[in-house]
Amino acid sequence: MSMSWYWPTRNGRPPGVAVVGVMVISALLVISATTVEISFSKIIQSMPRMFDFMGHLLVEPDWDYVPQLAEKMLQTLEMTLLGTAIAVFIAMPIGILAAKNSSPHPLIYRAMRDLLSFIRALPELVWALVFVSAVGLGPLPGVMALAFVTVGFMGKFIADSIEVVSPCAIEGLNATGCTHLQSIFYAMLPQAVPDFIGSLLYILDHNLRAAAVLGLVGAGGIGYDMVMSMRLFNYERIFMIAFSIYLLVTLLDRLSDILRQRAIGKVFNDNK
Repeated sequence: MSMSWYWPTRNGRPPGVAVVGVMVISALLVISATTVEISFSKIIQSMPRMFDFMGHLLVEPDWDYVPQLAEKMLQTLEMTLLGTAIAVFIAMPIGILAAKNSSPHPLIYRAMRDLLSFIRALPELVWALVFVSAVGLGPLPGVMALAFVTVGFMGKFIADSIEVVSPCAIEGLNATGCTHLQSIFYAMLPQAVPDFIGSLLYILDHNLRAAAVLGLVGAGGIGYDMVMSMRLFNYERIFMIAFSIYLLVTLLDRLSDILRQRAIGKVFNDNK
């Protein structure tokens, strides 16, 4: 086997370095499994209890809960959309500065990358606790937590999308005397649009699920109702909440497919 990192190799086989690396990592994972109490016997023994719990969900829904469920889900959706919109507005310039080929200076590139890593270091639930302590209970700290963490992820996605664009269009614009800023807006960003849309709608999907649990710390949304229903074994409401979240996530997934395919088609036609 070739010792190159790149695939395909000359002989068509996987590179030797990659194969050895996968084998070593797999062996380390197997050896270290006991540290997280991985036990296949325990998993098998827990299956009857898991199926028993799932069986309790097959009950008639609590139809009287529908108005309250609709209100809480609407609040969750509004938190998701508002937090994501704010984050994209902030993350766009940071993402441009965090890409090697669009950042004006290596120090700015490294500073923006470190900033994005710091933001992503803690999950939404922890930041929600911080913002709840600062502004009080309600949807506002939830929106702030979602927006803050999304800046970290969206900025990284934008930067990564810009770094892999084809240099041909950039070189063509530079040959005509365009400035660096014009190259970013007319060559880099248009090529990154399909990846950007896919990342954005993935973030929406993620934020919807994150917003659904921020109610745990009093940050609004359906999370508080979901936790209380679980604690009180109110299976009629648990099923309705879970099914509502599933419907919203599925709709966002379908929307992602449609918008991304249209964006890919537009970019392809523009490049002909």
